Amino acid sequence: MDWTDEGLVTGVRRHGEASGIVELLTAHHGRHLGLVRGAYSRRLAPVLQVGNTVHVTWRARLGDQLGAYRIEPMTLRAEALMRTAHSAFGVSHMAQLIRLLPERDAHPSLFIVCETILDTFDDAPSAAILMARLELAMLAELGFGLDLVRCAATGTRDDLIYVSPRTGRAVSAAAGQEYADRLLPLPSFLMANQIRPTMGEIADAFRLTGHFLSRNVMEPRGLSLSDARAGFLSAVARWHEDHDPRP
Repeated sequence: MDWTDEGLVTGVRRHGEASGIVELLTAHHGRHLGLVRGAYSRRLAPVLQVGNTVHVTWRARLGDQLGAYRIEPMTLRAEALMRTAHSAFGVSHMAQLIRLLPERDAHPSLFIVCETILDTFDDAPSAAILMARLELAMLAELGFGLDLVRCAATGTRDDLIYVSPRTGRAVSAAAGQEYADRLLPLPSFLMANQIRPTMGEIADAFRLTGHFLSRNVMEPRGLSLSDARAGFLSAVARWHEDHDPRP
């Protein structure tokens, strides 16, 4: 059996003296592992860095085997991603999110979002906006999608500014006024394009996605939100302080 695809490198672990088991998020074959001989050679080591995009051919005798990859470089961005704190933490957090996906299930939309984020890290707020949307998309892909289309209490689609932390459903300003201190803020940029949300809105978005990631995904697996995620948010906040006077 064999196939070819594009993939984002999300991890490599040593296998024997010179080979490595490479984990990719592929465009059409999902999160997929394969053996790469000479993974730590002078030619392949720079290619097999987290955040790079590669062209890959996978071969195995049977479909359920680990199989072997043949790797060719496409977009080598890993070195540039290590130059700023927010991008270094961000790519690590992204890789950890991807590892939550079941193996070999296709997620073509997630692949596109991840590539877009990787090419947007030079602008920290834009990367943060996309990362929050990625976390929202991850919840949906893992079966815990939030209902942010209409108010849980009234059914209206207008003025949705809260989310119930219990049900994950949106709540309108009028319906949620009495319970505002018990609801999570719903930043509008999660539902529609917004040129530049404030840092407060970005923080609210990650508080929202973090609540449901922790409760529905991490805690049942005995995990917690990563240090890389916290580092990314801190680095974005520092970038914001240096470049944008808004709160």
